[in-house]
Amino acid sequence: MESVVGNWQKASQSVREHANIIWALMLRELATRYGRDNIGFLWVLGEPLLFCTAVMLMWSAIRTPYEHGIKLVPFLMTGYMPILLMRHMISHTLNTVKANAGLLYHRRISILHLYFARLLLEFVGVTLAFFVVFVVLVVYGVAEPPPRPGLVYGGWLLLGWVTLGISLIVGSLSEMVEIVEKFVSALTYILVPISGMFFMAAWIPDKYRPLALKVPFLNCIEMIRAGFFGDFVTTYYSVGYVIAWGICTTFVGLILLSFLRARVEVE
Repeated sequence: MESVVGNWQKASQSVREHANIIWALMLRELATRYGRDNIGFLWVLGEPLLFCTAVMLMWSAIRTPYEHGIKLVPFLMTGYMPILLMRHMISHTLNTVKANAGLLYHRRISILHLYFARLLLEFVGVTLAFFVVFVVLVVYGVAEPPPRPGLVYGGWLLLGWVTLGISLIVGSLSEMVEIVEKFVSALTYILVPISGMFFMAAWIPDKYRPLALKVPFLNCIEMIRAGFFGDFVTTYYSVGYVIAWGICTTFVGLILLSFLRARVEVE
């Protein structure tokens, strides 16, 4: 019994140490990226907030208030914020090691800490922006509280998990092969038309829908919209399929990070 308690205490202490390291790296990243003047760290929330607001205002000005019977603004919000999350997480993993190589001289800091700090920072920032936009829309009567919030949370977390795995893969490869960085911008732009920002799976012809749902991001956005609009819309998604993507991409990403760590140690 004492050994079990001792092992539990060691494990909890290890978790706290890793959490403290990641928290410190997040604060350092905020100070480095946004500085300490003016609103400083609030830009991690303000940047995605401004992008989302601008997109919704622009589309509201040029389109009708409804899209296939769905309110346009909530529809755009549930499509654009996930895209913003993916783009921010993937793009900010580039040059992570190069920009923070000096920190690796501290024995307690690992490459995994560097990546997790950046990814968690982007995830928290865009999530807060999503929440703020949603609250404002509800207050002004443009949107309504989601009838199935569990699906919203689940879809958002699964989206973050899959994007984390892909980000680890892209970030590792960009450190080892310089040309990968050149393709990342194109990759994030390709995500816009195929991930479900401007459409729902139900709008796709039956014969093409299974192919479209091979994209894991579309499943996540469908899940989020199922939570937001409830039975008013027909949605298609597979939780098991997205989980499989999350496991596989995270596994491959961690393997690539181990190769990258060995390469950095040799150099």
